[in-house]
Amino acid sequence: MRLRQKIEEEIRRRGPIPFSRYMEMCLYDPELGYYAAHAQQFGKTGDFYTSSDVHAVFGRLLARQFNEMWLALGSPSALRIVELGPGRGLFAQDVLDWSEKKFADFFQAVSYVLVESSPALRRRLEETLRRHIETGRATILEKLPAEPTISAIIFANEFFDALPVEVVSHRGELRVGCEQGRFVEDFVPTSAAALDYLDRYSVHPEAGERVEAALAAQESMRKLAQRLGCGFVMAIDYGYTRDEQLAGRHRGTVTAVRRHTISASPYEAPGEQDITAHVNFTALQAAAREGGLEPRALLTQAQFLMGIGEANQFADAFEETRLPQEQAKVALQLKHLVTPAGMGERFHVLVMSKGVDAGSARRLSGLKFAR
Repeated sequence: MRLRQKIEEEIRRRGPIPFSRYMEMCLYDPELGYYAAHAQQFGKTGDFYTSSDVHAVFGRLLARQFNEMWLALGSPSALRIVELGPGRGLFAQDVLDWSEKKFADFFQAVSYVLVESSPALRRRLEETLRRHIETGRATILEKLPAEPTISAIIFANEFFDALPVEVVSHRGELRVGCEQGRFVEDFVPTSAAALDYLDRYSVHPEAGERVEAALAAQESMRKLAQRLGCGFVMAIDYGYTRDEQLAGRHRGTVTAVRRHTISASPYEAPGEQDITAHVNFTALQAAAREGGLEPRALLTQAQFLMGIGEANQFADAFEETRLPQEQAKVALQLKHLVTPAGMGERFHVLVMSKGVDAGSARRLSGLKFAR
């Protein structure tokens, strides 16, 4: 059975389904969803790539920042790093390898937990991180551990943008139906939960507009915050604040991506294309506060990485280069991570903490250029 048939069958049984359910099935169906069936979609030859696909310096800089966070926590003998949606595991590999080489005391304290729901991607992670798994330094889990996590850093790079969203227009809340073998849109009165979300953290759509209510992201952040004993949560994603929406930007951000090309419709190829929505950082911070987290900074990826790399002039990037052409190539890769023309301004970094001295949190090098 193809995923399209499976979605059509559910619509026949239930009637038109919320867009969030359609998006959930497209991405996370255990057998036919995008992340289950397309384990090769990451990287420059796939549908999209992340910062870790550009160069190992991204993981190396974050290893330096994680080491600072460990020191801010008082250098506990055991620290858990939890990465949500780790993809192929390149980031984890870079962080662990560089920490082992540069931050020996920190490395000895770390246990790295990768939370990945896709069986296909879990198999990829086992290949990438075999050495660290065999030594017990890294563990792969299907779900976030239920028990509270003391002394932890929770890291989510391009995780929240892939969580299902409700879509609301001036006509109501979107439902996806099926007529004559194709998906069609309908609208029902907007739910109380979605209305409350728009009232608090977003805007109500004007005629011809659509906005998203990221209720799943809210719930996910609340659970993360509640399960963290003390430590940091860091989310890196493309997104916006409510003030930017009030200024008329970032309305209707649902996007389908296939082979680095934005698709015309999220209904074209269910299970074969990525579907994302920009992250509402205002809503995410509010959910974090409800769980006891204190937002410390929201800044661009450029500001964040420049803060970490400034002290040693990005020596982490160039240490293993010898020839001038190698150095030139790395310089271009680094430029892509930090410049507005690349990923530097498009991605934002939200840093939050719980049980950490405010002064210690503010002194993190990554927050140096926070406004």
